[in-house]
Amino acid sequence: MADIVRAVTSGPLPVRVSAYDGSSIGPADAGITLSIRTERGLSYLLTAPGDLGMARAYVSGDLAIEGVHPGDPYEALRVLAGVRMRAPALADGLALVRELGWERLLPPPAPPQEARPRWKRIVAGLRHSRTRDSSAISHHYDVSNAFYERVLGPSMTYTCAVYRSPDDTLEQAQANKYDLVAGKLALRPGMRLLDVGCGWGGMVRHAAREYGVKALGVTLSRAQAQWAQAAIEREGLSGLAQVRHLDYRDAPREQFDAVSSIGLTEHIGVRNYPAYFGFLRDRLRPGARLLNHCITRADNRAPHRSGAFIDRYVFPDGELAGPGRVISEIHDAGLEVHHEENLRQHYALTLAAWCRNLVEHWDFCVAEVGAGTARVWGLYMAGSRLAFERNGIQLHQVVATRNGPDAVNGYPLRPDWLP
Repeated sequence: MADIVRAVTSGPLPVRVSAYDGSSIGPADAGITLSIRTERGLSYLLTAPGDLGMARAYVSGDLAIEGVHPGDPYEALRVLAGVRMRAPALADGLALVRELGWERLLPPPAPPQEARPRWKRIVAGLRHSRTRDSSAISHHYDVSNAFYERVLGPSMTYTCAVYRSPDDTLEQAQANKYDLVAGKLALRPGMRLLDVGCGWGGMVRHAAREYGVKALGVTLSRAQAQWAQAAIEREGLSGLAQVRHLDYRDAPREQFDAVSSIGLTEHIGVRNYPAYFGFLRDRLRPGARLLNHCITRADNRAPHRSGAFIDRYVFPDGELAGPGRVISEIHDAGLEVHHEENLRQHYALTLAAWCRNLVEHWDFCVAEVGAGTARVWGLYMAGSRLAFERNGIQLHQVVATRNGPDAVNGYPLRPDWLP
């Protein structure tokens, strides 16, 4: 095993690697150790080089990361990002495989947490069809409401928070985010808000409770809708707030005073942007505002589709575009963009807080969803934090209006949510 690691890396290793065969490589005093525990783990690594093979071995427990908590392996990922990989010479590679045994190149069955590859998902419908979108959303969001309560905290908000200070609590920062959205939409008592992809109803409940808005949220996750509606009733908001289990394409065909889309754009497919933003435009009365909040690539050249780990274990069929593409599509749908803001650093802080929650409630979360799924979440959230910190991905909020006759939109000369 040490020979394999030596053959596929260059330069000094910042971590120690140990294996089931007793071999090891890397500094003995390294703070992080990768332990390949089984032959199956080796086969995962050999048959799916890159993040997918690592994920399979790690999720199954055949690869352990020592020196970090599985609920927050951020420090290990930060260190591993400095490892330089290289392809071994063909003769060296063949010699290593012969020594290990050709049977190591037979892929073991994937862990149960893994979604089917893209080409096999056709049985659930075409990409971003209603049935396939429903299946993808269920894979990620219908894990366990009790699990999400421990990870996300009391707000049950699974989108980027807004920090006035790094010392803000997660709950303060999520309330800040909802207040920022409300301010950008100029919410006032008596207005009607449509929140598409509403999750567990955080924005819907906040708008109703704090601003007296009549708010409707729609989500493709049945578990989210059930939790959100129960929370609305507990908080005495039934006269103002409602969450329905609906595809956003089935939302009421009427016009609202404001529309928010907080974390849905990532799921709809870049090719569907024209139809999506056209749908949101049609749900706005003339002069009303749209706020679109979504993760983006850092530029407009990067591929839209996610890497193998994210696609198979986290967000099947998820796609990210650059911020310029998002803004262009909003404009091309007939809306006028007035303001854009990048909250990249805020998402890194949000993910760090979610990881702390997962670490704190690790035993409960493992009992609730299983060790493999809990490891997926720790890996995904810590890796996403690193990506936001290093500007690999960003989070953009865009404010736009549907203009009335003669381009009248009621938008102020300066943003009215700023001091």
